[in-house]
Amino acid sequence: MKRSRFTEEQIIGMLKEQDVALPPAEIRCKHGVSQATSHKYMAKFGGMGVSDARKPKALEDRIAKFKKPLAKQMMDVSTSKEMLGDNF
Repeated sequence: MKRSRFTEEQIIGMLKEQDVALPPAEIRCKHGVSQATSHKYMAKFGGMGVSDARKPKALEDRIAKFKKPLAKQMMDVSTSKEMLGDNF
């Protein structure tokens, strides 16, 4: 998946500029964003604050932290079962 040129905070900032009464066409031109991209950003981040955008990323990091030890333990169990073979 292609990475965006803008961070989530920057995208939300662009959308907030539209709320301040600047015309959307002027904002798109200023930031070099197409109309389709602007609509995509609005659908994804519309009505969100910067802190709301950071929550999913923090949650992903936390889940990853727990997945590593679990995967290691599952691998150890799998290896132990393999070594015991038909005896167990």
